[in-house]
Amino acid sequence: MKVAVLMGGWSAEREVSLTSGRGIAAACRALGHDVIEIDMGRNLGQQLASAAPDVVFNALHGTPGEDGSVQGVMDLLGLAYTHSGLTTSAIAIDKELTKAMLVPAGIPMPQGKIVASDSLFSGDPLPRPYVLKPVNEGSSVGIAIVTDESNYGQPIRRDVPGPWQHFDTLLAEPFIAGKELTVAVIGDEALAVTELQTARGFYDYEAKYTDGLTLHICPAELPTEVEAACLAHALAAHRRLGCRGTSRSDFRWDPAQGLAGLYLLEVNTQPGMTPLSLVPEQAAFRGISYEQLVQRLIDMAIADHAATLAGRARA
Repeated sequence: MKVAVLMGGWSAEREVSLTSGRGIAAACRALGHDVIEIDMGRNLGQQLASAAPDVVFNALHGTPGEDGSVQGVMDLLGLAYTHSGLTTSAIAIDKELTKAMLVPAGIPMPQGKIVASDSLFSGDPLPRPYVLKPVNEGSSVGIAIVTDESNYGQPIRRDVPGPWQHFDTLLAEPFIAGKELTVAVIGDEALAVTELQTARGFYDYEAKYTDGLTLHICPAELPTEVEAACLAHALAAHRRLGCRGTSRSDFRWDPAQGLAGLYLLEVNTQPGMTPLSLVPEQAAFRGISYEQLVQRLIDMAIADHAATLAGRARA
């Protein structure tokens, strides 16, 4: 097949996307496909129309490749593409919309509230420690953990670097002590639970993509009921949001609270495909090679597109 690998773009995660895309392109060539590498520009529609691929492998991270915008362009062009569609992507990248979908379905998530960044300079929105994060970003971009010992000030000082300098509004959530866990879902199967241990205190953007900063323990050493709950919640979130192909659900678990201390933080619909990424790692644990993973995602994209066309024909 002719496979267009869509990568790069202009988000904060551009370099990671390029690394994912190059690995995917190499795997596609090894599988015998005709590969076109596309570094997304502002003329995306023209780039895709000129390529005329059989399928697009979406290797973009962050906005606009993960928020439904690019998915809408590909829908308009009638292209098959990997990963989730427009509606799912738009909901999943928005942490408040994700909560509105998942919490009523019985999936535990931290309570939080949207705050104006300017309000942080007059007082804390929650008791410390708490977490501040952008509402519409992924991969731990722009997260700050505010503690009594942090050097942000009390209240936070306007001149101190942090997400309040880059976003008008932020999501404030209680900080959950304990372990960082993640689960990959491929198709309709949750693969495994990985524990992430980093000396940086939490699994932020630099810890994710800098070799040597984070230890991955797969499978995680957990009580049976906690492992089962992680797998079940990740699969339920994948289904509830309508994810396609693959997703990755990130959790925090406080062992002192037992099962009640497990919380889903977010669902990533465009998880990384770099050498340090968790989905390929969990796939390998389950006996699925990188090339097999790439082919499986392509096959699912083709099948989903065919089903969509068939549904329109019946309508």
